[in-house]
Amino acid sequence: MNVLDICERAEVGRSTFYTHFAHKEALLLSGYDDLREHLRAERAAHARGPLAFLPGLIEHVFDNRRLFRALVGKRAGHLAIGGFRRFVLDMVSEDLANDFAKMPNLEPVARYVSGGISELLIWSVDARPATDAVELEALCLQFTQPILARLRK
Repeated sequence: MNVLDICERAEVGRSTFYTHFAHKEALLLSGYDDLREHLRAERAAHARGPLAFLPGLIEHVFDNRRLFRALVGKRAGHLAIGGFRRFVLDMVSEDLANDFAKMPNLEPVARYVSGGISELLIWSVDARPATDAVELEALCLQFTQPILARLRK
């Protein structure tokens, strides 16, 4: 899909598109800003501790499975996958900084945890047989809880 196709579907002119976005990849990545704000609001409303954003993100992925398959599935481009990984890293970093602010080496821990979560979410959109949201959240927590428990010590 090119910019002209996007403009036709959105019923906007090319100049309007380029007023808001430098290229179609910028449009794609801007969707993460809205999702980030939604997940932050959910986290603030429920204050569930580290990785509080995870249930909302998994729910969003499953509610929009076809879109996420296109963005991060086997046929996705590197920019889209990189944008998704960066988004998850940002969310994990925020959550860990809120709960473990004084911990040294927070960045490598956040990268390690976010890498696992990102890869499980990416795997889930193409997995056969398909996994469900509850099972995926359980896997994410199963693999990250030992790390979080160690951080608490």
